[in-house]
Amino acid sequence: MKKQSNWLKAGAFVLAAMTSTAAFAQENETELQYFRANDKKGLNVFETPKQEDKKFDKVRVFVGGDFALQFQSINHSNSLNNLVDLGSNVNLPTANLNINTQLADGVRLHLRTYLSSKHHNEAWVKGGHMQIDKLDFIRPGFLEGLMNKATITVGLDEFNYGDAHFRRSDNARVIFNPFIGNYIMDSFSTEAFGEVTVQDNGFLAVIGVSNGKLNQSVVINDNSDNKISFYGKLGFDKQLSEDLRFRLTGSWYLNNGRTTGTWLFGGDRAGSRYYNIMQTLEGNPNDFEGRFNPRFQQMSAIQFNPFIKYKGLEFFGIYEIVSNSEELGNGQFTQLAAEALYRFGNTEQFYIGGRLNSVNGNANESAPDLQINRTNIGGGWFMTNNVLVKLEYVNQQYKSGFAADNKFNGGEFSGINIEAAISF
Repeated sequence: MKKQSNWLKAGAFVLAAMTSTAAFAQENETELQYFRANDKKGLNVFETPKQEDKKFDKVRVFVGGDFALQFQSINHSNSLNNLVDLGSNVNLPTANLNINTQLADGVRLHLRTYLSSKHHNEAWVKGGHMQIDKLDFIRPGFLEGLMNKATITVGLDEFNYGDAHFRRSDNARVIFNPFIGNYIMDSFSTEAFGEVTVQDNGFLAVIGVSNGKLNQSVVINDNSDNKISFYGKLGFDKQLSEDLRFRLTGSWYLNNGRTTGTWLFGGDRAGSRYYNIMQTLEGNPNDFEGRFNPRFQQMSAIQFNPFIKYKGLEFFGIYEIVSNSEELGNGQFTQLAAEALYRFGNTEQFYIGGRLNSVNGNANESAPDLQINRTNIGGGWFMTNNVLVKLEYVNQQYKSGFAADNKFNGGEFSGINIEAAISF
């Protein structure tokens, strides 16, 4: 225990030193329109707002990035006692390259490249999209009344199912996640998509379609069905008073295919934020442990998200159900999450809080009941708008539903992580 404590002190010193020298990353106001700032100013921003006071004068390219480094001190165990030994040390840093271009008045391009990630240490493009908030490129004032409320987004990138993806860690872009890991069922995928968002006096609606494919290919075989995914969102989001903001949304994702629409909970190719956990002595490493992917075909998913912020108090929740068809066994899993934070300081630069997260259900009607629970407790300090250091204690238990010869039988991991983040 003393040895682990010394490692934690050393890790905290190293990360604090690195982030203190990175204060130069502080970003000035950009001139991007209808844009979620990639720093502390982007906290609790969901859909990009329609209010805009930045004027377009010429094509501008903004280059930004994300960098994240962890010190991990986690232990794990299971009933088989066949897991690798874990120590306390620094994980491989992750990095993103972000290019945002204001192409025309109300027309913006976003492109993100993962420079280094847990799952791929080589660079590759995560995705990109074009966001259209004005149609003046057709003619000045074209459909201005509609476009004052509507946003059109087209690309091959993450799409707007649920609210949890706005708060998740996206490889090195961890500045919006108050904790280290994402939720157990991590609803995120990059697919070819098109969507329309309408926002009016607090009410919002999203309707979209995607091709349901994570890996793009025109090659087909006898099993290919290439079904389209349909998704959407309805909600209300309003600042009710100077101190109180209330948001409530419901989202859905539907795909009746067997070769498409299966990636909603397995579309993140960067890997989970907990390293080498539940890795067996004889097995191959899995970069996604800590998460659970139902791997359903003919899938239907719904997610409800309340968000309340009163002064420094903040609550975010998830109630999510995913199921497959009767033909494939009537499987169903439910995810619950409750996250409470208290932000304090002159600019709310400090926060403390906790998160409870659980997944339970059955892969089919005859499968055993599966239960996974996780608790996160931690806090953070925004040294500047662009630099965040956070500390977390995590405990995850694989409570039931795993066979005696499964590595998750009696599985558990727990410990402390320190994460330093720079985003600009």
